[in-house]
Amino acid sequence: MIVSNIPGTTRDAIDSPLKYYGKEYLLIDTAGIRKKSKVSYGIELFSVVRAFKAIERADIVLLVISADEGVTEQEQRLAGFIQEKGKPCIIVINKWDLIKNKDSSTQNKFTNDIKRDLYFIDYAPLLFTSALTKKRLFNVFKMIDNIVQEANKRISTGLLNKVINEAVALNPPAFKKGKTGRIYYSTQATSNPPIFILFVNNKDLFDETYRRYLENKLRESFGFQGIPIKIIFRNKEKD
Repeated sequence: MIVSNIPGTTRDAIDSPLKYYGKEYLLIDTAGIRKKSKVSYGIELFSVVRAFKAIERADIVLLVISADEGVTEQEQRLAGFIQEKGKPCIIVINKWDLIKNKDSSTQNKFTNDIKRDLYFIDYAPLLFTSALTKKRLFNVFKMIDNIVQEANKRISTGLLNKVINEAVALNPPAFKKGKTGRIYYSTQATSNPPIFILFVNNKDLFDETYRRYLENKLRESFGFQGIPIKIIFRNKEKD
């Protein structure tokens, strides 16, 4: 592969099989999505299309951000696409060696800024690396392995309902249209990605804010780091 620190060197999505400590991986190195003002038609346009197709066929997406540039409009665009496709994700902040005069609060500030700008994928863990010095670079494989385990996790129906019932008791759904939302029971429909179906009296009584609340409670109880969670409210059929 031809590589360079000059943006735009990579033109295509390149599949690279490798083995790391006995485990096999397939890395898809894509062309970077550059700022619209720097994108010309032709080869660059096709590179963008191929990069988005690579995201679609990936099991886990590593969204690489340059520490010296921070989150750009294009990274936000990518984050939205990753969220739309329901892809597990790790946010890799590369070129950490270029940040000078770091102190104990530098990493926390970067983390807060990135989480704010990429709220679409706030489930994604962050990894600060330097490809030049190799610092924490190979931690990515451990994180990938953990995410694979998390993606395939299944929660028993009994335990799931216990957590949901406790969450509702702590913070009941809002009173709307003269009615209060009730959750009768819950079940995990699929894993990888995890989809939870909650049978309720009226799905219109549960808004996005409450869905996010329940998602946070599920993450507190079961993890799912790096994994998008889908919660579906479904009306319970009357007897």
